[in-house]
Amino acid sequence: MRVGDSSRGSILERILHQKREEVAARKTRVPLEDLKNQTQDLPPARGFLKAISREMKSKGGGRISPIRLIAEIKRASPSRGLLRGDFNPQAIAQGYEQAGASALSILTDSLFFQGSLEYLRGARGWMELPLLQKDFILEAYQVWEGRVWGADAVLLVAALIDQGTLEGLSHLACEIGVEPLIEVHDRSDLEKALRAGARVIGINNRDLATFRVDLNTTLNLIAEIPPQRVVVSESGISTREEVVRLEEAGLDAILVGEALMRDRDPGRKARELLGQA
Repeated sequence: MRVGDSSRGSILERILHQKREEVAARKTRVPLEDLKNQTQDLPPARGFLKAISREMKSKGGGRISPIRLIAEIKRASPSRGLLRGDFNPQAIAQGYEQAGASALSILTDSLFFQGSLEYLRGARGWMELPLLQKDFILEAYQVWEGRVWGADAVLLVAALIDQGTLEGLSHLACEIGVEPLIEVHDRSDLEKALRAGARVIGINNRDLATFRVDLNTTLNLIAEIPPQRVVVSESGISTREEVVRLEEAGLDAILVGEALMRDRDPGRKARELLGQA
């Protein structure tokens, strides 16, 4: 689906309305208590936080190890339409792992991103990297669902939920062994994330209202984040030069989707971004 500029003001509302309907329908098929029961025998989640953290100098100061890559599996987006026709999630995931990615981000929204929870479960068996479930998570049911389907981390978008919900979902995720990555877009979002006790903060360079991308969003906000937090830059990263800028600014990791998915060889593009081409 391709959404023109005139529709961008309402697309987020459409997505959220659809997501609430989807979750309500899934609750009738698999009640929350059934999901909770399914988590009892699951193996421990893989260490997402450790995987995407850069090493620090022993007495503080700058980061000394290379920036980490969270490589994304995303077939389409509401702003760009279909990103990849020859879509083989298993081959893409294994190519990312071979290229040196530290974690995978997997879109599970079906209508707007052509994602699937099945891709999350599949990746669990295709590779050993920790998995971030990227979706519009609005309530506790989805956090439990992510754990059942194989997520090691879940995306929580600060702009989409109120402070109390953000704190509740973040606490629940940690309680059941899933790392919450709290995504922010501006200083207001960042304040919410910090009040929620976020250990991993993602700075999205794409404006949710206009879909415009500006890498300076990350470069401006990182100065306001306490040094003990793990910080990820998301969206609009497509060149090695941009990665170096973020690495020098002290970012722990980058999350890259579109630049990888549009490339003829996503694994080769991942190596290029990591400076291994």
